Amino acid sequence: MEQRVQKLLSEHGIGSRRAMEQWIEQGRVSVNGRVATLGDKADPDRDEITVDGVPLARAQQRVYLMLNKPRGYVTTLSDERGRKTVAELVSGCGRRVWPVGRLDLDSEGLLLLTDDGALTQRLIHPSHQVEKEYLVWVTGDVKRGLPILSAPMELDGEPLAPAIVSRGRTSGGVTQLSVIIHQGKNRQVRRMCAKAGLTVVRLKRVREGAVALDRTLRPGQWRELTAQELALLKK
Repeated sequence: MEQRVQKLLSEHGIGSRRAMEQWIEQGRVSVNGRVATLGDKADPDRDEITVDGVPLARAQQRVYLMLNKPRGYVTTLSDERGRKTVAELVSGCGRRVWPVGRLDLDSEGLLLLTDDGALTQRLIHPSHQVEKEYLVWVTGDVKRGLPILSAPMELDGEPLAPAIVSRGRTSGGVTQLSVIIHQGKNRQVRRMCAKAGLTVVRLKRVREGAVALDRTLRPGQWRELTAQELALLKK
């Protein structure tokens, strides 16, 4: 499939798209013997693409991982502040993969990682309305807060679709909620809870689309997605 050269190179795991744009501007990338320019497109199955004169290898089979992200890790490939990253946890997979969406430093649970740009776009773009389910432990006036949390609200001046919220048990003043959304704004569930007057004690993502967190994975552990799970994500 034809796509922009910088995107193609990035999806092959050579480097970030921004880095690939710089390489193109430096004249390091050629397509069919002609030096590429920004905006050029190519098809890796049809065109010969070289980087520093070395032909680009044919695309390898894509990698799809499920990580049980622990708290204390940022959902990035690198961090300028020196914090621990999820990339460190999956380094043993042998490929450059990136996180699908966000899960903030203090949150835990299901995080998908892949080197498939098309699937990443499908899962994170709001138009596809992929459900994400979170277990959220909160304190505060839950009876008052639930109707607010379930109603339409705005974040950053943008409307949010109403969340699907159900209440679990309360113990020691902490109530467990299930919150289902299909958008992915920064710290969305925490900010929604704050608007409802609730304080989040713990937040864990347990499902994305039809794929649920494998409960046998301990925090920090990962595995490849099964063929059935991958098919569910691509539906």
